[in-house]
Amino acid sequence: MRRLSGLLLAGAIMLLPALSRDLGMVNAQDALTFDGDTAIWLIAIKPDKTADFEQVMNRVREALNGSDQAQRKQQAAGWRVMRGGTPMPDGNIVYTHVINPVVQGADYGIMAILYEGFPDPAVQKELYDLYSGSFGAALGANVGNIRVDLSTP
Repeated sequence: MRRLSGLLLAGAIMLLPALSRDLGMVNAQDALTFDGDTAIWLIAIKPDKTADFEQVMNRVREALNGSDQAQRKQQAAGWRVMRGGTPMPDGNIVYTHVINPVVQGADYGIMAILYEGFPDPAVQKELYDLYSGSFGAALGANVGNIRVDLSTP
């Protein structure tokens, strides 16, 4: 368990600069993109804030599906968010973003999507506060290409 925690911590440290843009810490022009056809992205959410996080992700779904851009609708079609069943030792809940297929060049930054989909500054602030208040930690991501597809004979 300690080895797994160490690996997750190391991954979080390496990935934190890329994920911190979702918390407004990087210039707005920076995009969170993934190279590869599949991305598995893990984040920890505070246990008392899971409803807030899920509310934000439902708003992400609204923004993606309500967009005029075909690319945004493609992102929604391939993006699932799974809630883990076992809390981490610190009590945080692991949420896993499963993105398959990745839309090449698309910005997966949560706040970028929300700000684009909801231009009202008051709504943007509300969503930012909900998201940043729920965020426990970036745990890491694995992005790559499927090498063996077991669903094919």
